Amino acid sequence: MKALVARLDSFGDVLLAGPAVRAVAAAADQVTFWCGPRGEPAARLLPGIDDVLVWEAPWEGVHPPAVDPPTVHAMTERLRAGEFDTALVLTSFHQSPLPAALLLRLAGVGRIGAESTDHPGSLLDVRHRRLPGRHEAEAALDTAGAMGFALPPSDDGALRVNPPPDTVSLTGNGPYVVVHPGASVPARAWSPARCAEAVTLLADAGHRVVVTGGEDERRLTRYVSGDVAVDLGGRTAPRVLAGVLRGAGAVVCGNTGPAHLAAAVGTPVVSLFAPVVPAERWGPYRVPAVLLGDQRAPCAGSRARDCPVPGHPCLEQVTAADVVRSVQKLLKETE
Repeated sequence: MKALVARLDSFGDVLLAGPAVRAVAAAADQVTFWCGPRGEPAARLLPGIDDVLVWEAPWEGVHPPAVDPPTVHAMTERLRAGEFDTALVLTSFHQSPLPAALLLRLAGVGRIGAESTDHPGSLLDVRHRRLPGRHEAEAALDTAGAMGFALPPSDDGALRVNPPPDTVSLTGNGPYVVVHPGASVPARAWSPARCAEAVTLLADAGHRVVVTGGEDERRLTRYVSGDVAVDLGGRTAPRVLAGVLRGAGAVVCGNTGPAHLAAAVGTPVVSLFAPVVPAERWGPYRVPAVLLGDQRAPCAGSRARDCPVPGHPCLEQVTAADVVRSVQKLLKETE
């Protein structure tokens, strides 16, 4: 059986699809993952995937491309060429799987399943309805289950990536804590000043600190690192970042992709979690974690990209001392 799993949005979302992918892979002869450009690096880290199909869909992302009929037709033909027997379309609770399902139907895929709030007409063969209170990783696995795909008994259902490389040449020898100050959504980021203060206090408390960030975050990581931390801004491709996070005693970050990557390598997380989306759905999954931030702030559930409340109180009320205490708590619990 040739199977396709679709998750067309971001890096972290694709990581959360990992358990569902492994469930499909347990039954399929070949698994292709259909994703967008932002999710591709994560897709290439997931166990169980044989091929990755990348396309920037006009219904996904903050700045999606315009609908271009030749491009849509070309994508449909690429799907047809895959000769897939079945397809699982994964989305978040606020997204519709139906545009992707339409292309898959036009491509001749025999059996298509997804979670769908909207009536799917003839687009879905299996329409799953989300159970209340489910984490995004669990919801994806539930949808795979509705399609008849289950994890083998030996698989505990945690997030997982292929083994990352040794990164001691970047981090240096000895224990360390990672601080990742950036976030893809501004409303989910702790302020640079608070991050820098936390790095200083962690160093004062005797912790060696490594600061990570993307290529476009070099200025931020340099500022946050100061003269007390190892600055790896712009130096860690996703697979390398997985290795850096795996080696850490704990990771301090917001609700962003590296939080899920830390969970996928089994590292405890101090989660600076803005409640614009619910923590029960998006918090660090199946790893020891401390959740910081006012989860009942006025922005709760708003899905805002920029904080709608002056002063960003849900996160700015968190102090650097709170972070240090949380790191020490996790390190003690995991000794």
